Amino acid sequence: MQSGAYILISVTVGKARKVFEQLAALPEIARVDAISGPYDLIARVEASDFGVVGVLVLDKIQAIPGVVDTVTCHVIPMKT
Repeated sequence: MQSGAYILISVTVGKARKVFEQLAALPEIARVDAISGPYDLIARVEASDFGVVGVLVLDKIQAIPGVVDTVTCHVIPMKT
């Protein structure tokens, strides 16, 4: 079963475009968008499990120069 998450990302002023481009190049990132509000970018992640999402955030996303803060929101599938 796939695990999904939305990653809210704050970046250093003036670095949003560069961070956006680096996020978009990561194969685990299904989509990345610039947003308004307290965060600058939001990335949709698809991975094999939550552990993979955690490693992606810690080792790849937070390592991108200009990333200041992240919040990971795991997707919880709802059945009706």
